[in-house]
Amino acid sequence: MDNIFNKEFWINEWENDKKDDTYNVHKGFSTPEYWDKAAGTYNRNKKEVLSRRLEKTLSFFKRSDLLFKGMNVLEIGCGTGNVAIELAKYGAQVTALDFSEGMLERFKATITPDIKKNITILHEDWHKINIEEKKWENKFDFVIAFMSPGVASPKAFFNMMSCSKKGCAIRGWAAKRNHPILSDLWEKIMETSLEDKPQSILYKINLLFSMGFFPEITFDTIEWDQNATVKEEFGRQMAFFKKVSKKTDTQLEKIIRPYLESISENNQIVRKHKGLTATAVWKIDSKYP
Repeated sequence: MDNIFNKEFWINEWENDKKDDTYNVHKGFSTPEYWDKAAGTYNRNKKEVLSRRLEKTLSFFKRSDLLFKGMNVLEIGCGTGNVAIELAKYGAQVTALDFSEGMLERFKATITPDIKKNITILHEDWHKINIEEKKWENKFDFVIAFMSPGVASPKAFFNMMSCSKKGCAIRGWAAKRNHPILSDLWEKIMETSLEDKPQSILYKINLLFSMGFFPEITFDTIEWDQNATVKEEFGRQMAFFKKVSKKTDTQLEKIIRPYLESISENNQIVRKHKGLTATAVWKIDSKYP
């Protein structure tokens, strides 16, 4: 029983969790090529944007005394910038980084003149950043990583915490998602049923407990439809399966394209997103004992 209160136990559990489909699914989602292809389909649906519950998120930060004017924020895996923009509107100075140029282009297009001076955008991969060289240790009041593959390893997670003076926030999948297109293609390409049980957020939370940090945690059920053309979805799925399968590009195309055409209507495909996310916020200086 003592093991579960040991930091090294959770680091080992996390690092050794590479034997099931979840690890391979993560690999597929961990490339800039995938997110470059996906970028054009984001934020088209109002329900998708609402599902991120930005107002609730900001209230969560404020309740934790981690939202104030003039604060210095680092966001790892900022995507299209929804969180960064809201923080900048509040008066924060935000350094937002992402490894997907496509996502960052969408982000830049939504920045209004009144907050431009509050946002610094960096096209970088968190896994390759040297925080000592950048002099980022204890530099930021608040460090955020929401739904980000950037903090998918213990080393990357600890680097995130090292950059913060006051607090951190993470968000990730807490329960299995329904993604029928991926499930169907997985069966056709990998020749087995998809068993995706996202656990990374649970490792992070248990690791925090073992280190004496007790974050405030909220859970949200999300559900929205995302529309894409056959061409957009084809590019996304090719980028994903090129990373996780051993099939050639030609073999993948012969499987993916006919399938997508078969489920499309007027050249449009609807991706259904449904799942449970967990958001954890903790103070760096509130460690027990």
